[in-house]
Amino acid sequence: MSSSGAGGDGGGNSPFAWMGLLKWSLAHQDGTRPSSESKPMSDEDIKFLEAVMKDGIIDEGDRMKTILSDLTESLEAMRDNAIGETGSNAEEQKRKELSEEEISDLLLELRDIVEQIDYARAFTAMGGLPFLIGCASERNIVPRSIRSACLGILATLCQNNPPVQQSLIEMGHIRSISDLYFGEYPEKSDIGSDDDESDGMVRTKAVQALSCSVRGHAAAEDLLSNDDNGRRVIESGLGMHSDAETLPSPPLKLRKRCLFLLRALVTSDTATEERVGLFAPCIRHVAGKFLDIALEPDAELREMSLELLAEVLRRKKGTSIVMNMKGALGLLGVQRLSVIKELNGEEREFADVELENWEGLLVELAKIRVTDTEEDKDSSSSDGPVLLLGGP
Repeated sequence: MSSSGAGGDGGGNSPFAWMGLLKWSLAHQDGTRPSSESKPMSDEDIKFLEAVMKDGIIDEGDRMKTILSDLTESLEAMRDNAIGETGSNAEEQKRKELSEEEISDLLLELRDIVEQIDYARAFTAMGGLPFLIGCASERNIVPRSIRSACLGILATLCQNNPPVQQSLIEMGHIRSISDLYFGEYPEKSDIGSDDDESDGMVRTKAVQALSCSVRGHAAAEDLLSNDDNGRRVIESGLGMHSDAETLPSPPLKLRKRCLFLLRALVTSDTATEERVGLFAPCIRHVAGKFLDIALEPDAELREMSLELLAEVLRRKKGTSIVMNMKGALGLLGVQRLSVIKELNGEEREFADVELENWEGLLVELAKIRVTDTEEDKDSSSSDGPVLLLGGP
C-alpha cells in the first residue's frame, strides 16, 4: 500500500496520521501504563526508583518512550526532506534524522522490550500499533529494512497476547496488512534497487505479523479465514497465483510462512469443516506442488506439507479434500519411500524425517473409510479441479 508522502501529521486523511497519533500519546502518557490508570507512586515504586538511581538500572518503560520519540522525530525529518519542507531549520532536521542503521538498532531494542507482555500492552495503549502498521506501509519514504523491522515488532507484540490481538482486530488490521502485502509485489523497475522485493523480505514479515495476530485467538482465526483478502495473501504466498498472473514464484521463506499459517488455521482446535473447506484450493496446491522432489527440492517444505495433510486426516475435518487425491498420493508416496530406502549414510539420515512423514500420511490414508468422507464431500466439490500431483 503506497502512500503519497504529502501533508503533515494531523488530520484523518493524512498518510502520516499514525505518526501524529503516537506523538500525542507520548506527550500524554508515561510509557508504563494507560493514562487513565495513572496513580501516585507506591512505596514499592519509590524503592524501585531508588534502586534504579543507585544501580543504574534502565527503566524499560521510559526507555521505550524515548525510543519512540527518537523514531518519530527521525521519521518526521525523513518525510520533510523527501517533500522539501526543511526550510530554515534544515540543520536541525539533519540532526534529528537518524541513519537507517541507527533506526534499525532502535527498533531491535524496542522489540526486545515489548517481548515482555506488560510492556507490549503499554506500547499498545500509547498508540504504538497504528504507528507500526503505518510506518510499514510507507513505501515512498521508509526503507524496506525498517518497514520489515516494524512488522517483526508487530508479530512480537501480539504473539500469544490476546489483549493486543483484540486491539488489532478492532483496528481492522487484516485489511491493512493485506493491502500492505499486495503493495509489495516486485516490479521490473525495482530490480536491483533498494525497493527490490524479489527476496520477499517485507511480504514474509507481513505474513508473520498476520499469523501471530490470529493464532490462538478464536475470533481472529475466524476473521482471517473468512476474509477474502486474508485468504488471498496465503494463496499468493504459496504461489497459487504466480502462473495465472505471470508473477515470479514466491521465495522459499514466504512459502514456508504461508504454509505454517495455513496449517495453524485448518488444524486449530477451533477449526470447523467450513473453515477447512475455504482452504481446500490451498491444500490441493500444497499436495500438488510441494510433495514431489522433482517440483520442490526443499526437504523442510516437503516435510511440512506431509505433516499438514496427515493432520487434516487425523482431525477428520475436510478429509475428503485429501482423500480425493488418495490414489495420486499413494503412488507418489510409494515411489518416494522406495528411493529413500535405497539411500545410505548422511543422505539417508537427512531423509529420515521425510520417510517418517510419508509413512505417517499413508497410514492415515489407509485408516479413512469412504463413509468418513461423505459428510464433508459437498464442502470441497465446488472448489475447482484437483491438482494432478507431479503436473506442470
